Amino acid sequence: MNVVILCDGAPPPEKIFKEELAKCGLFIAADGGAVYAQHLEADPDVIIGDLDSYTVTGNEPGRVIKDPDQETNDLEKALQYAKQKGAGDIVVFGATGKRLDQTLKNLSVLKQFNDHFNSLIFRDLYSDIFLIKSPYKSSFPTGTTLSLFPLSGRVEGITTSGLKYPLYDETLENGIRDGSSNETIENNIEITFDRGDLLLFVITDTPAS
Repeated sequence: MNVVILCDGAPPPEKIFKEELAKCGLFIAADGGAVYAQHLEADPDVIIGDLDSYTVTGNEPGRVIKDPDQETNDLEKALQYAKQKGAGDIVVFGATGKRLDQTLKNLSVLKQFNDHFNSLIFRDLYSDIFLIKSPYKSSFPTGTTLSLFPLSGRVEGITTSGLKYPLYDETLENGIRDGSSNETIENNIEITFDRGDLLLFVITDTPAS
C-alpha cells in the first residue's frame, strides 16, 4: 500500500502533492499537517498527533487520533500507524524546512523507520531524501545533482560510478568530508559502501521515481 504523510514543515508544491496523493491508498496528516491539508483541499484519512497544532472541529471526514505521548513526535506517530496498517511505500511531505532542530529530528525518525517499509522518502521543494542500501543502483537524467550525507556521522568504504566526482573506497564523515553537490555524468549510477547510514539527496526539477 502506498501512503502519503503530510507534516507541518515547509508546505509541499500543490501539483506534486496532488499527483502523489492520487496514487496512494492512505493519506495521513501528522498534527499541523492537517492545516496544510485544508489549504490544499485534501481530506486526510487519518489525523494523528498530540494535536497541539491542529484544533479538532468534529467535522473531519476521516479518523482523528490524539496521542499525547511526548517521547515521540508527530511523524513517528504517523509512521507507526502506517506500519500497523501494512504500508509498503511512503512519501512524506513537510518533514523538512522551518525549524532546523525539527528537520534533524525527522531525519533521525527516517533512520528509525526506514527498514520497516519498502521505501520511505522525504519530498520537499528541492529534493527527494532517502536512505540507501548497498549496493544502490538507479537511473537519473545526466546532469542531475546528487548529494551524499553520512547520517550516522561516518560512512566507510564508499565507491561510486556514474558521478562527476567519483569515490573509490572512501569515507564521508561529518565535520571532515562531505559529499554534497555531485552530479550524474551517466544515466545509470551505482553506489556501494561498507558501513554506516548514507542519505541520498536527489536535486531535480521533478521528483525522482
